[in-house]
Amino acid sequence: MTSNVMKTGIIGLGTMGMGAALSLVGAGLEVHGCDLREVARAELAAAGGRAVGRPGDLPEGLDALILFVVNAAQAEDALFGPEGCVDRLGAGCVVLCCVTIAPEVARKLAARLAERGIVMLDTPVSGGKVAAHGGTMTVMASGPAAGFARVAPVLEAIAGKVWRLGEEIGVGSTVKMVNQLLAGVHIAVAAEAMALGIRAGADPQTLFDVISSSAGSSWMWQNRMPHVLAGDDTPLSAVNIFVKDLGIVLDQARALTFPLPLASAAHQLFLAAAANGQGGRDDAFVIRVWEALAGIKLPEPKGS
Repeated sequence: MTSNVMKTGIIGLGTMGMGAALSLVGAGLEVHGCDLREVARAELAAAGGRAVGRPGDLPEGLDALILFVVNAAQAEDALFGPEGCVDRLGAGCVVLCCVTIAPEVARKLAARLAERGIVMLDTPVSGGKVAAHGGTMTVMASGPAAGFARVAPVLEAIAGKVWRLGEEIGVGSTVKMVNQLLAGVHIAVAAEAMALGIRAGADPQTLFDVISSSAGSSWMWQNRMPHVLAGDDTPLSAVNIFVKDLGIVLDQARALTFPLPLASAAHQLFLAAAANGQGGRDDAFVIRVWEALAGIKLPEPKGS
């Protein structure tokens, strides 16, 4: 008897990919994950999924393949590289590209897959670790309607809101690009404001509490500044992510002859943090740029 359980694959079991994989397992789908890290593979296996170390080792017959890798180069390699999985994907498989990439890159990937009869949906996501693990991510999606119909159970399991943005590949990535412009600027300005308050002698916790209930607050202020207050730079989203994502934003703006002075300034701050050795740390710790420049004393980790 043939099983009617949807067979899904996920490449990239980081913060977002692992959350999506666990949500799919919880929804009763058959889940095959792929990650170079043994610890990530073990975590998925312990939750009831299966895991391999290379995309080319994923099983044949997948109904859906979800890409949660870091960048465009990794997405291309996972599909078409020497150890890629494209030859194992049948024409019935739908690829969901959840990677933050430039719109033209999304279109090129979709075209290469279409040559093999494989549908791709342009489906970048937002929401962070809590939404990923809670199955409530926001998906900014575009692509063929038939593809959406075939992966409806996947989207229902991982998303709280799916924005259907039309059938044109690249629109989802365009909307995600705008989101990342705002997110990057908001993180940078939240860090700048906290740094100024500390330099001027305000108590960091009190400053956070007051601003959180005032007009100057933002989602990023309330989400990221607690990391600074706790002295915890464990990367839930790393500085290097915004070096990449704001770079995509600025590249697209240049192609459109469109000025982005605030995004440019934020990008320079993330670059400065990366140059200072903070690229792999939590993005809230772009605040260490001001620590280096002004000698402010940031809160110490609890118990230190």
